[in-house]
Amino acid sequence: MTANRSSLLRWLSHGGLMLGLLILFIVVTMAIFASLLAPYDPYLQSLPTRFTPPVWFPGGGWEHPLGTDHLGRDYLSRIMYGAQISLAIGIGTAVVSGIIGTAIGVCAGYFGGKVDSILMFIITARLAMPVVLVALAVVALVGSSLTVVMLTLGFLLWDRFALVIRATTIQLRSSEFVTAAELQGASVLQIIGHEILPNLLNNLVVVATLEMAQAMILEAALSFLGLGVPAPLPSWGLMISEGKDSILFEPWLITIPGVFLFALVLGTNLLGDGLRDVMSPNGRN
Repeated sequence: MTANRSSLLRWLSHGGLMLGLLILFIVVTMAIFASLLAPYDPYLQSLPTRFTPPVWFPGGGWEHPLGTDHLGRDYLSRIMYGAQISLAIGIGTAVVSGIIGTAIGVCAGYFGGKVDSILMFIITARLAMPVVLVALAVVALVGSSLTVVMLTLGFLLWDRFALVIRATTIQLRSSEFVTAAELQGASVLQIIGHEILPNLLNNLVVVATLEMAQAMILEAALSFLGLGVPAPLPSWGLMISEGKDSILFEPWLITIPGVFLFALVLGTNLLGDGLRDVMSPNGRN
């Protein structure tokens, strides 16, 4: 009981972790209940009301609290629905890259020898590839869609999973409980499934949060360059791209989605950094 209370206090006393959870809670809530919270259809165009400024600017009003874009679409509604796309990209990419990186890392760390050498060569080759350029080339050849962007980033961002899981698996490989399982006649699959993978969960969660943040930034970059999520989907990166031509006269078109993207990435990074602290045996100073 005392240990559980101490662990809870450790979580609650970590300011960065709590701030990251709060930011993600707000964004996730906004994404889940977008259909209920959004005042307008995010695709509904109204040319007579286009370029309406936010409520804090002269000429703004509560009818469109965050203003409208160049087609008169309500910005608050598009921001809310855009949260769904950013979270879908982040989670989907983390799942795909996590599966690939974990498989490679476990095999390299557990089997060692030539298997490790071959897989490390593959990891090194992946690290030598420029992610943005490769993603741009793939999306340009295949075509832009939410699924294509998600899978492309997933197949390009598994290296951090592989390196972290490989290092941890090497440590677990020589542990007493793995040796005991081998002496009891457990198969390789049983050892990996019952002894190795459960002890990798903490590392997987931490790396997944960091990869989610990177994936969301890359999706925004691809959308900004016109090869990410296709219009008229309300991607925050696409919203920034659509507003760049009006930056001198309607700066909120870039500032508002940029602030939301910054907050989401910051919250995800704070969560990952906080989880690394509270999940480690002794914490981190």
